[in-house]
Amino acid sequence: MADHEPHPGELDITDELIAERRGDPYGRMPDDMPNWMARTIGLIDRFSLIIGQLVCWLTVPLFAAMVYEVVARYVFVAPTMWAYDVSRMLYGALFMLGAGYALSKGVHIRADFLYRLWPEKLQGRIDLVLYILLYFPGMLVFLYMATDYASLAWIRGEKGMDTAWMPHMGPIKTALPVGILLLIIQGISETLKSYYAATRGRWP
Repeated sequence: MADHEPHPGELDITDELIAERRGDPYGRMPDDMPNWMARTIGLIDRFSLIIGQLVCWLTVPLFAAMVYEVVARYVFVAPTMWAYDVSRMLYGALFMLGAGYALSKGVHIRADFLYRLWPEKLQGRIDLVLYILLYFPGMLVFLYMATDYASLAWIRGEKGMDTAWMPHMGPIKTALPVGILLLIIQGISETLKSYYAATRGRWP
């Protein structure tokens, strides 16, 4: 994959192949992968896919709120107090709750201009070390902080103070620790894939 050189006129999708190593979360795992590992990866990837499919429906009320606001403001000269808050809350929830699915599809931003040139075994080793030493410790710290952040919003009955509508902030702040938890779950699958690549020299 990393050694493939495109012919003239051929689309170079090296970066996309690295980022999205497995386009189908229901696809077969390699025959030489241990059964427990294949089952774990498949279960987590399918879970992230289902969550992603559910979360994407948040775009419907998000678009509806924006369309309603535009029509009310410019056609009837009657702007709402709630459309701005609803839109940013739905967008924030969409961003956080879909983060685990995005990780499973490899669409998070990554600077792999050097990484993509390395052998797949080295790629797997680098990913494995970074997941263990940086990703999980960082995510666990963020989860602790975000849980405290959200729980305080519920306990205090916190309201948004930057608009006249003043919505309760507990629900949207809860999306933060939930999203981080989904990232941690998907990170387990990505770590197992990295281990396989590090030991077998190819990505599952």
